Amino acid sequence: MAVRAVRGATQLEVDERDHMLERVSEMVLDAMSANGLEIDDFISVIFTATEDLHSEFPAYAARQLGFSDVPLICARELEIERSMKRVVRMMAHVETDLPRSDVTHVYLHGAAALRTDLARVRQSPNDA
Repeated sequence: MAVRAVRGATQLEVDERDHMLERVSEMVLDAMSANGLEIDDFISVIFTATEDLHSEFPAYAARQLGFSDVPLICARELEIERSMKRVVRMMAHVETDLPRSDVTHVYLHGAAALRTDLARVRQSPNDA
């Protein structure tokens, strides 16, 4: 069993609490599905949010999914002039048998444009 990092990002349409919880839950669940993960596989998750998001802590969405014993933390994303607005990112540390090259990172909605260089990126079916 190896420790791997699974990345993800999603863009919100608006900074509203329910929308934040919906989009972050979608990102976490898609990352789990794409990589065959269960909550017990997670070691920790770091969430970041751009400076224009204030409605809720992204980690709260994971808590609602059952991540009660997984260490979670939220942080502010760097404020770079040309950066995408209303984005939540995550880096999850997980235990998995997947080789690093088979880990699927999940970039949803407008955030899919952030990592067009990755060959293994899962996009939301609604974005295709």
